[in-house]
Amino acid sequence: MVDMPPTNNGCSYNAFLPDSVATVAATGDGALRSLGFAVKDLIDVAGQITGGGNPDWLAAHMPAVRHAPAVSKLLNAGAQVIGKTITDELAFSLEGANRHYGTPRNPRNVRWLPGGSSSGSAVAVAAGLADFALGTDTGGSVRVPAAFCGIFGFRPTHGAVSLEGVLPFAPSYDTLGWFARDAQTLQEVGSVLLPPQNSQPITRICAATDLLSHVKSGVASDMECSSARIATHAPVDMLDEFSLQDVQEVYAIIQGYDIKRALGAHLSAIKPRFAADIAARFDSALCTEEDAYNAACKQRTALTHYMANICPPDTALILPCVSQRHLLRIASTEEIGHFYGVTLGLTAFAGHWGAPQVQMGGAASGEGVGVSLLGAPGRDRALLNLAVKLSTHLEEMQ
Repeated sequence: MVDMPPTNNGCSYNAFLPDSVATVAATGDGALRSLGFAVKDLIDVAGQITGGGNPDWLAAHMPAVRHAPAVSKLLNAGAQVIGKTITDELAFSLEGANRHYGTPRNPRNVRWLPGGSSSGSAVAVAAGLADFALGTDTGGSVRVPAAFCGIFGFRPTHGAVSLEGVLPFAPSYDTLGWFARDAQTLQEVGSVLLPPQNSQPITRICAATDLLSHVKSGVASDMECSSARIATHAPVDMLDEFSLQDVQEVYAIIQGYDIKRALGAHLSAIKPRFAADIAARFDSALCTEEDAYNAACKQRTALTHYMANICPPDTALILPCVSQRHLLRIASTEEIGHFYGVTLGLTAFAGHWGAPQVQMGGAASGEGVGVSLLGAPGRDRALLNLAVKLSTHLEEMQ
């Protein structure tokens, strides 16, 4: 349980929006009683403007009339909102940087970026300022900061949690996810937000070992160590029919066209001033052609059929969701580009398939990124149950 509201914008962590006053008392008494949660600045809290991490976007909009349904469900379950958190501008980043409000500081190491775009939410949880936090995940915006900040993060099955009251980014990939410091809290939040699902347990755990040649040695070591402890069946190959570059490029094209349809008119009307790198990404997305999009959709369909074959409902796959253990705040443009080129391919498997993925943190200190598990669509509750079981097992083995 945390005190509310956070003071001094989360002390020295810069997790919350400046002068955040988005505190809301619980409306019920349920499974999440007395817990405090933070809300990413893409998600509506009644009476607050959803600013998307950009002051011009903030100025062009009015306060939300009602809470996003996900926020209402959590309040009804006994939790209380303690503040709105900083996000990368309109969610178009995996780094966690924001030139307008400042970059949240990674509690594991202040020299590292926190990961984005749900940067403030991840930092608020990692720093102990919130018991859990809401974020959004399109191309890794919950999973990446969870890995970088050493906490637990969950991307649900596409469509499992309502996106009403959430600023759209790339709707065919957008999900509303959440962070916690432990698997039990992650699961308890899921029990409130997720629909009823098949409760049969996941009994097979397989490592996607062919992906490890694409990540840096530290991440490969983390995955190998975890696999040795928890894998129950032989490894599988994720790249038999598609290269990692194919997976990433298909994602980039579909995301770009989605952004064009969802945000293009708003961007033209508002003309928000973005950081140079964010502006370049939006310019590129708005140039995505329909023919390229249609071809990418066909490739996405083929990829999802392949994924369904190697990851049936009783199976979870061990795979990395980041290509390196951390990214320095002073990383060069070349280093950031390499990080994106690989990481977006890794995170896109869940996105293309609309599948749930849980990132099981890492040590609170140190550099390890823990382990990530991908399940079949609709197996969210089973995947969270497995995370609780495996978290206990991994702790006992340390």
